[in-house]
Amino acid sequence: MSRRSLPKLHFWSTVAGLIVIMFAVIIVRRFTMGLGSISNLSDAMPWGLWIGFDLLCGVALAAGGFTITAVVHIFHLDNYRPIVRPAVLTAFLGYLMVIFALLIDLGRPWNIWHPLIFWNPHSVMFEVGWCVMLYSTVLFLEFLPMVLERLGYKHQVHFMHKYLTPGLVIVGVLLSTMHQSSLGTLYVIVPQKLHALWYSQVLPIHFFISAIALGLAMTNVESFLSLRAFGKRLEPHILRGLGRATAFVLLLYLTIRIQDLIVNGKMGLVFAFDMASWFFLAEVGLGCVLPMILLFNRAVRRNPLALVGTQFLVVLGVMFNRMNVSVTAFQLGTGVEYRPSWMEFLVSVGVVVLGFKAFALAVRYLPVFEEGPLKEAKPVDPFQDPCVRARR
Repeated sequence: MSRRSLPKLHFWSTVAGLIVIMFAVIIVRRFTMGLGSISNLSDAMPWGLWIGFDLLCGVALAAGGFTITAVVHIFHLDNYRPIVRPAVLTAFLGYLMVIFALLIDLGRPWNIWHPLIFWNPHSVMFEVGWCVMLYSTVLFLEFLPMVLERLGYKHQVHFMHKYLTPGLVIVGVLLSTMHQSSLGTLYVIVPQKLHALWYSQVLPIHFFISAIALGLAMTNVESFLSLRAFGKRLEPHILRGLGRATAFVLLLYLTIRIQDLIVNGKMGLVFAFDMASWFFLAEVGLGCVLPMILLFNRAVRRNPLALVGTQFLVVLGVMFNRMNVSVTAFQLGTGVEYRPSWMEFLVSVGVVVLGFKAFALAVRYLPVFEEGPLKEAKPVDPFQDPCVRARR
């Protein structure tokens, strides 16, 4: 069976470089000519693509950090210890990307320090701001041992693992639980502006559980990208375990969401087959029900390509949910027209490109795994049927 050739890595590096250059030009325009010069945001629609994608999706994508560290350090499932460091790295970079994107979105970013001094404990945004700030600090301290180990400070790394890591994990789980759910609380306070299919008083629970599923799925996707870029991968049995765990989390999420619709008498809206209904069915059907069914299938979990493809559906499904809540449901609920400008899209793409580049550099030069670099994979093509390889 012939291997399917992919574009060489330098092609994607060139594309990424061009995106970063255009991104830099737009950032200069934003800070010299104002927010309105690069976006279609307005007083009627102050939160658009950047809040939905860069903030809500970015924070959710980083959920693997607290999920995996809790599994290993609190529940003592040591089989998953090899993925703690890549999960922490992803979370740390994710939060840096969120903060950077937030500085672009804020009308007066130089006032971002105000919550440190001007307290408003009755504000959900105040709580989110403090949690993001504190959890970013926790992630930095969890990431620091990788740097220290690379520099040869093994005694300091041992000290941090023994005395600081348990406390950091507990604090990180508490902070993540608070602000992953609080991002949903931001939309609980606008029942008249959010379409009924997405509005719920338990929206914080929806956000929290779906973030856990996304964190597990993203770890699997990252492993595939590492295989493609560096020829290195996680152990297959770890990825299969993540797939099974993701299926159970999706089942819990789907059960709560359907029950919420039934209790509030909204099931009729699901099958109204209008624009809102189609968006909802696509989000839940393709991003939750289909991958859940596939991940419960052992044959899918044992096929590396099928597994990563299914987990990628989970990633897209949760991101689709965040975009529906923040943009689609808001427009359908208020009638406000909003179409992101091409520069808004390019800013989001540029932030993602910078994140991928930072992840690649970290994997290349830091001991992302406690045992050292990522385990070398056999020189196989992940697009090749594993059954064919097994017969060789």
